[in-house]
Amino acid sequence: MPSEETFNELYLSVLPIIHMSLNQVLGQGLTEQTLTLYPDKNFATEFFIDEVDTYIDFFFWRANKYLVGGHVVRYECEKEATEDGRVIVLVKQYVR
Repeated sequence: MPSEETFNELYLSVLPIIHMSLNQVLGQGLTEQTLTLYPDKNFATEFFIDEVDTYIDFFFWRANKYLVGGHVVRYECEKEATEDGRVIVLVKQYVR
């Protein structure tokens, strides 16, 4: 019998990655961004209002497609305003 559904509170963070390969052919200096989740609000990325929806849409579509399974049943995102007018994203990871 499945247990009752509950959720974990996580916060969306954007991490820039710069590759430091010595081999120029394999990507020295290539850069990318990685989305990840932290259970600590202090690690949340503070987004500008005009960019936050793009990050939420990107995360939400992929999380509900690729990260659901096992005990994880779905994700929901909520915007939280910060004191300086930016926005952090609370991600609720629903588990059962």
